[in-house]
Amino acid sequence: MRTHTSVGQAAFFVVWAALIAADVAFFFSASLSSAASASLPLTVLALLLCAETSFLIGVWASLQFRWIQLENPTIVAALERLLFACVPIAAPAIFTWAVVSAVGMANASYYLATFSMVFYWLFSIPRQSSFKNRKQDAPWQDTDGILGPLESCVHALYLLFVPVLFHAASHHATLFTSWASVCDLLLLFFVPFLFQLFASTRGALWWITRDVRTMDQIRMSNGLVALIVVVLCLEVRVVFHSFGRYIHAPPPLNYLLVTVTMLGGALGMAAHAAGKVGDAVSSVAFTGLAVLVSGAGAVVIGFPVMFLPLPMISGYYAARFFTKKSLSSYFTFVAIASMMVLWFVVHNYWDLNIWVAGMPLKSFTKYVVAAVIMAMTVPGLALLPTKLRFLVELGLTGHALLLCYIENRLFNYATMYYFGFDAEIMYPSYMVLITTFLGLALVRRLSVDQRVGPKAAWILTCLYSSKLSMLFITSRSVLSCYLLSLPPCFFTGVACIPIVALHFPHAQSAKRFLVLVVATGLLFVIMQPPIKLSWVYQSEFIKAAHISDDDTSIYGFIASKPTWPSWLLIATVVLTLAAVTSIIPVKYVVELRALYALGVGITLGIYISVQYFFQAVVLYPLLVATIVLAAVFIVFTHLPSESSTRVLPWVFSFLVVLFPITYLLEGHLRAKTFVDDEEAENFTNMLAIEGARMSLLGLYAAIFMIIALEIKFELALLLREKAVDRGAIHGPPGRSSAFPPKSRLLQQRRAHAAPTFTIKRLAAEAAWMPAIGNFSTVLCFIICLIVNITLTGGSNRAIFFLAPILLLLNQDSDIFAGFGDRQRYFPVTISISVYLVLTALYRIWEETWPGSGGWALDIGGPGWFFAVKNVALLMATLPNHILFNRFMWDYVRQTDAKLLLTLPLNLPAIIMTDILTVRVLGLLGSDVLSLRSP
Repeated sequence: MRTHTSVGQAAFFVVWAALIAADVAFFFSASLSSAASASLPLTVLALLLCAETSFLIGVWASLQFRWIQLENPTIVAALERLLFACVPIAAPAIFTWAVVSAVGMANASYYLATFSMVFYWLFSIPRQSSFKNRKQDAPWQDTDGILGPLESCVHALYLLFVPVLFHAASHHATLFTSWASVCDLLLLFFVPFLFQLFASTRGALWWITRDVRTMDQIRMSNGLVALIVVVLCLEVRVVFHSFGRYIHAPPPLNYLLVTVTMLGGALGMAAHAAGKVGDAVSSVAFTGLAVLVSGAGAVVIGFPVMFLPLPMISGYYAARFFTKKSLSSYFTFVAIASMMVLWFVVHNYWDLNIWVAGMPLKSFTKYVVAAVIMAMTVPGLALLPTKLRFLVELGLTGHALLLCYIENRLFNYATMYYFGFDAEIMYPSYMVLITTFLGLALVRRLSVDQRVGPKAAWILTCLYSSKLSMLFITSRSVLSCYLLSLPPCFFTGVACIPIVALHFPHAQSAKRFLVLVVATGLLFVIMQPPIKLSWVYQSEFIKAAHISDDDTSIYGFIASKPTWPSWLLIATVVLTLAAVTSIIPVKYVVELRALYALGVGITLGIYISVQYFFQAVVLYPLLVATIVLAAVFIVFTHLPSESSTRVLPWVFSFLVVLFPITYLLEGHLRAKTFVDDEEAENFTNMLAIEGARMSLLGLYAAIFMIIALEIKFELALLLREKAVDRGAIHGPPGRSSAFPPKSRLLQQRRAHAAPTFTIKRLAAEAAWMPAIGNFSTVLCFIICLIVNITLTGGSNRAIFFLAPILLLLNQDSDIFAGFGDRQRYFPVTISISVYLVLTALYRIWEETWPGSGGWALDIGGPGWFFAVKNVALLMATLPNHILFNRFMWDYVRQTDAKLLLTLPLNLPAIIMTDILTVRVLGLLGSDVLSLRSP
């Protein structure tokens, strides 16, 4: 328990340290400095906002620690209250900042109001504490929820006034220049006010009064005033501003009729939503208001006076549906409303001889009318009995198909027409997002209410989600161009994930093929193999992304590498996945195992040869042979066969022999081809050979590391199986059938392993496995040191990353006979110490010895005093390293006297040395205090 607590405390401090470091980095960022030169107050506010956000993230992270919940329940309750009190203040500003950075400042106040309402709903409505049982120790908590009256009041004031004040500050120059500007101010106050009154139905204004009747009176009186103001402002700001061409009534009658239509409709719907339409009088008033609103609206849009009773009858049946819940009334309303929609379309658009969305306007309006009629019909179908649910499913599917088709024509073809001016002239991208998420929410709600079945819900989800692809098809970004080149297998695999999860959860073959298909699609995205143009969608955006004259003008003509080898890498990964998922049964058929190893080795070998050694054709057979031998060794070590004990040592021997042959041929044979070239060209070629040699060293280091890791894994698994077997034989009889999770995993692996030959038998008959693993580990470590010395000149930091390779050493019967599990860290520490000591001696020799090209004796450098001083300081650090490495071997703690005598020897090396490596040795030697005896 103490260990878990200490780990949790360490994680706690790490989280807060990371947040503080992030804040410091933000404070000193270059972008912030440029912003400060433009506006210092805004910069200070931005700094405070970011600091508050980081603090709130830290508070939330602190609440996730179990030890804080158990040891400090009062602090947990206070932190939770602090989080709920501050998030609705900081989060809207952060989200608004992000949106403004993306789309501009024009409507920033409306974004702030929207996010404020969202977070007010999430945090200010009374909610039970997640730590309710531990809040009894908080005597200051005076409510049943998390927040108190003060925090709730501050949230309400923030919601009402901050968006208005923000708009006034950002538009102070044009605040009262027009009625539209005044309406903006009123909307930014009264729309959040209406939302707040609606949230009061969930208890958001509990801090004003707890009396239900009083709260209802407050809600109705204030809501009436707010609704009137909002409707009047929307008339000025939206209706007459954007749709004035469709208003056919002359002024001032148009203002009166529009007000009657909008205000009457809003009041009627609000009264019905508030439950005020119930008795006979209210029902008659509601019906009369619906008839009046329908007639006024028909006059506004220019409906013929002789047919005016039709919209009034439609309003009557709509009101009767709301008051009597009569389906016949609803479908009558739909029929009459459909006729009105047809008249409006024919009257306004039918005679226009223009093209919209890639087709004549007359054809396009037919689809729009069909979509509107279906949208009005589906709500009535949803009220039918359950046995007629298929009608709802058919109606929703047809409407979703029509919506996808209409949006596709509006969004894509409008972009085609206006490309180069405005990519979203006719249908903006946010409309695609809005309709998509509204459709998904509708499907979710209908599925929860069991109005649609699971299959129809899945089809509708796919249809609505597919609309998002339009945002990528018309985008001009390079990422979108790459996404357009995705193969069908990727989309097919992703689309089949829910199907397999819902309908085939127990079919392992379906899951395996699904993984294979999705992985293949991802490989196509990452590798981008050469594909014929007829296989993929090619647009002007893709061609522009792939063809650029800037590359040639900047870099000149560069010899391009072939792209066809990417197919080989894809084949290698797909074959490996097929073998891992048992689609190819390599575990049980030795012949398939051999073919798999040869196939993977050949494809990967050719890929590496052509992709990274494309100018050294003579090495291709050797490189392919190397990869094939490595693949055979790894596969038959992991899944051994009867002949593995005899064949694998020879395979490894051939692999080791190929290493020096390939390395020497790389330079010797290629150097003969340019003996008579010019000096400059010879120098360039020598650099190319040196780079190719480093690549060869890296390749062989990776191969030997993988071999060592595979042998280490198999031997560790064997030791664990032996431990499980001993526990099963000598353990208590009552626990013989209860395996721990790791034991169950081993039992499953044992049950599914190849029955003819096991790794246990391989280890018993092949004592060479640990020796080969150790040889591969040491060889990999030496190669990495050579690469480090060649590329970095012997970096001190590199040894701390390379030394852990020696953790792959195993205990064998020869060189490492006394090497056990207790000594597994000794090679790491001793290699670090020896490397740093040798590097320090080399630095000293390089600085002082005249024949080494140093500058000491040539131009009056430090001379022998420099050498003697630094060598002495280096020798002073050795006792602590000897003690530390001895401890890593036998884990015997040293006495206090010995440590106190050797520890001060590191201080002169840290302070007085001129060699950085000696200083590092001194700092490492200071850690010997950890060996102090208890």
